[in-house]
Amino acid sequence: MAAARTLNPAERMDWLRLIRTENIGPITFYQLLQRYGSATAALEALPELAKRGGRSGTLRIPTRADALKEMAAVERAGARLIAWGEPDYPPALAAVEDAPPLLSARGNLPLATRRAVAIVGARNASANGKRFARDIAVQLGGHEIAVVSGVARGIDAAAHEGALDTGTIGVLATGIDQVYPEENRALHAAIAERGLLLAEQPVGTEPHARNFPRRNRIISGIALGVLVVEAAFKSGSLITARFALEQGRDVFAVPGSPLDPRCRGTNDLIRRGAKLTESAEDILSEIAPGSTAASPQRASSFSSERPASEPGESDLERARRAVLEQLSPTPVPVDELVHATGMPAALVAAILLELSLAGRLDRQAGNRVALL
Repeated sequence: MAAARTLNPAERMDWLRLIRTENIGPITFYQLLQRYGSATAALEALPELAKRGGRSGTLRIPTRADALKEMAAVERAGARLIAWGEPDYPPALAAVEDAPPLLSARGNLPLATRRAVAIVGARNASANGKRFARDIAVQLGGHEIAVVSGVARGIDAAAHEGALDTGTIGVLATGIDQVYPEENRALHAAIAERGLLLAEQPVGTEPHARNFPRRNRIISGIALGVLVVEAAFKSGSLITARFALEQGRDVFAVPGSPLDPRCRGTNDLIRRGAKLTESAEDILSEIAPGSTAASPQRASSFSSERPASEPGESDLERARRAVLEQLSPTPVPVDELVHATGMPAALVAAILLELSLAGRLDRQAGNRVALL
């Protein structure tokens, strides 16, 4: 990645306004930065881009007052905003394609840059499962490995408890000021005091089902590997494991009784190649000392200059027709779309950007897109 640099207050405000704009997620955010060189220039271009993509109404863009209000709320919650590319941003997470451009962080910020392993599992975990998660968290902490999890009941809570003395990171699916579940209020406070809490969602965001998978990609993204202790089929922990595989992380799983439904997911992970794990040594032997995840090259993220050339309108119109002809409600990989249209990848990306801002494009995992 580009050399770490702290955003100035004006840049931070514009980054916040851009990521909170309607129809803009992390991937669209980074594409806008790459195309326009700064969040400020991207904000100016948004209305016209959305119009080109077919939007008839006004795109909702937060005002500077809106951004200042959120920044003040983050501060009142005892947290601060850290941006992608800044020194305190988790380095492994920075390597993920859809890494959050901004995170609210509360607690021991240096933990964000420590090598980490995620421990996740069933909410209705067995006593043995919780004891194992707690013990292995203690063992990992003894090797200066931070333990990441989602502050849920069961395995998550046990893992955090085991790592409170050595370093634990709790990733929230809510705003940084919210506590969920209520039974973990004391644990939440302990992590804020002795560990680190991170949240992608705005302050005040309450629990919503759609935000938990998004939280899970951050858990796996921060870590060099993910350990699943207990998990039924179709559990959120298996979603985290899938994200880990997509992000190039190691996946570890604890074997269990085939008679226990809570072990069917972990046993299946082992069957499909996850590393069978009985102790911290099984993890440490796979994660080489000093290993880190390489960050992508996004040098233009911090450029203050707008790129020298923009596609001509005639080129854009041809690409627009070609892309719309190939798109459908069925997801298609972007690389395949480029091949099918015969258009340069940069032109296809420009059209997809317009469609995203107009609310007409669904971006899915695996760099696939579908027309809404």
